[in-house]
This record gives sequence, C-alpha cells and structure tokens, in this order.
Amino acid sequence: MANYPLKRLRRLRYNPLVRDMVRETILTKDDFIYPLFAVPGEKIKNPIKSMPGVFQMSIDVLVEECKEVASLGIPAVILFGIPEHKDEVGSDAYSPTGIIQQAVRAIKANVPNLLVITDVCLCEYTSHGHCGVLNGEDILNDETVSLLAKEAVSHAEAGADIIAPSDMMDGRIIAIRKALDYKGFTKIPIMSYAAKYASGFYGPFRDAAESTPAFGDRRSHQMDIANTNEAMREVESDIEEGADIVMVKPAGAYLDVIYRVKEKFGLPTAAYQVSGEFAMIKAAAQNNWIDGERVMMESLVAIKRAGADMILTYFAKDAAKYLDRTRK
Repeated sequence: MANYPLKRLRRLRYNPLVRDMVRETILTKDDFIYPLFAVPGEKIKNPIKSMPGVFQMSIDVLVEECKEVASLGIPAVILFGIPEHKDEVGSDAYSPTGIIQQAVRAIKANVPNLLVITDVCLCEYTSHGHCGVLNGEDILNDETVSLLAKEAVSHAEAGADIIAPSDMMDGRIIAIRKALDYKGFTKIPIMSYAAKYASGFYGPFRDAAESTPAFGDRRSHQMDIANTNEAMREVESDIEEGADIVMVKPAGAYLDVIYRVKEKFGLPTAAYQVSGEFAMIKAAAQNNWIDGERVMMESLVAIKRAGADMILTYFAKDAAKYLDRTRK
C-alpha cells in the first residue's frame, strides 16, 4: 500500500462531483416511512407541542396529508390511532369501526398507491395506557397476544398493506401470522418491532398518542437499554415466528444494534427515529444551536449507514423536500 505523499486521501474530496461519485451511503425518498396520528372528528389538526410540525389529524385531514406525502415521493406511512373512548382491554383497537380501521379504508380509497402500515399495540386504546390486558399491575402476556392477533386481522380486513406489532409481548408474531393466514391474508407482511428498547426518547410520542401509562413503566416487556445480545435473541425469535421485516427502536442511540441485526440476519431492517430524537433536533435548531437541516440529514444518513433499509421518521417530508432541492 502506498503511503504519503503518494497516497493523499483528500484527492477524492476536493471536487464535489467526485465526492458524489464515491459516496458510500445514498439516502433516497424510498427509504422513508412517515408516522401519522389519527383522531376522531372532522377538520381537526391539533399541533403536538413537543413535536413541531407534527399533528393529530382527523381522517379527512389525514387523507389530504397522505396525498401530499405521496406527491413528495414518500412510499409509505405508518398509522397510530387515538380513539374517542378507551377501556381496560383497548376494544377500539380491534373494532371494525375503530379509528385506524376507518383511516386505513379512507386512505386506500383516496391514495391507493401509498403503502399503509398499521401499528399494532393496545397502549393508545387502554384506559390505563399499558400495552396489554392487566391483572392488577401485571401485564398478561398470552391474553394480550390474543387481542393483538384480533387487532392485526381487523387492520388487514380494512386494507392495511403491512402489519407492524410494537407491543413486545412474547409469541405475538407467530400468533399474528397464524391469524392472518387463517383469514386468507397470507400475502400481508409483518414488520416486527423486534428490538424495542425501554427508552427515554419516547417522551413526545406519549403526548402525540395520549398513551402515557397510568402507573409504572414498560420495562417489564420493552428491552433493557444496556443489552445487545438480548436484542439479537429477540430478533431471531421474531424471524423464526414469521416476521418479514425487523425493526430496531429507537435508532440514533442504537446504531450498533441496527448494524448487528443487519449483519447477522440480512433480513429487511427498519429503524425508528423516534419522537425524542426528532424533538431534540428541532429544539436545538429553533435555538440556533445547530444547523437543523444539516443535522437532520446527517442523522438519517447515519441510520442508513448502520444498515437500515427503511427509516420511520417524522422528518420524512422535510428530508424528501431537501433531496428534491439538492439532487438533480
């Protein structure tokens, strides 16, 4: 190998056209999935204070938002629902007339080329804010899994393109796969939140989804932030149970996990740049502490460089506009 002065690594950096040609990681709009929050009513667009530019939207407004998303070239959205009424078992989550079921039908009728992914969990729908059925303060795993399978089928019946279970209950992937297949939805992929950490970065999402637990936290089922080998076991288990896509959540603080998952399993890998990651960049940019647009793109490139094939991000629209503006 040549050494300096024969070897000058800066030669490939001087010319911007050369820099573009040798760039190793290319971020495109096809990488993005845009999260959306559906609420009952009409003409509702409630700003989420902790997430500038993100809103809770009634279905009529949501459909118009989806038209804009599709026009920007973003291929997919993922839906979260805030029901009008909550109860102990989250019954709106699996009701044929639930908020997500209505939203899916409306989007597919009006924006048919947009991929619609649905989050499958109970926390937004339960009166206690936890991800499953309770016995006292204990979340019952198997009873919860049964309801999650019902929820997944109801989403597929409404027209969802991909089912994304986020609950982190044991055995929910195989239960959902069997339930979908039994109902004839053998072609519907499952995007599993396979390594979902009990993270402090979720704070603003609790405002958006109105799903703050009434007591305790979610450490009994979401992963310990210190563990990576456990993440590999979780991912492997979900793949064995039939997951088609696996997800790491959050993204920015878990780039090492994304890398390990992609390297070991090679399965399509998603990463969720969560609400706290988004909010911190937005807040710092609003205070002129950072160049918000530059840091937005740097964070997204880092996630893809780590191995993510798709990125769930609240920056999807802004990043798509940036890419349109800067690339010919």
